[in-house]
Amino acid sequence: MMRRLVIACVAAIGLVACSADRNASETQAASATAPTVAHITVHKTPTCGCCTQWVEHVVAEGFSVTVHDHADLTPIRKRLGIPERLASCHSAEVDGYALEGHVPASDILRLLSERPDAIGLSVPGMPASAPGMDMEGVKQSYATLLFDADTATVFTRHDGDASD
Repeated sequence: MMRRLVIACVAAIGLVACSADRNASETQAASATAPTVAHITVHKTPTCGCCTQWVEHVVAEGFSVTVHDHADLTPIRKRLGIPERLASCHSAEVDGYALEGHVPASDILRLLSERPDAIGLSVPGMPASAPGMDMEGVKQSYATLLFDADTATVFTRHDGDASD
């Protein structure tokens, strides 16, 4: 009887160990195939609703986000090198780049993929069709600009579809 109990225990331990090894391998495989998610640090004013909607947009696209509320974004923009002419309602940082305004997640992903020599991306002003600015029935074309200290060039043109 004792011998049967020992054999049963050894068999059970073996099954648990095999199961644990299989689960660990499946977890590693899943991790290896999961996309890398970049982290965005967002700087905004405490009462800005469209900024909150933009944060929801980038989170829905797989980014992790930390939000900091500030009474004045001027020092943040200065630190990040964002020219005043490109200002919008919020500023952000992602993997060494600055983001200003309602930059679509697809443009951020392209920026991180191509890694151009630039300070970052900006959607100046607050175009009605940009992510987070979605206004029912309003389609406004806009451009995402790639900028450095002296110049800004069109990075992507958007036709006014908030899903861009």
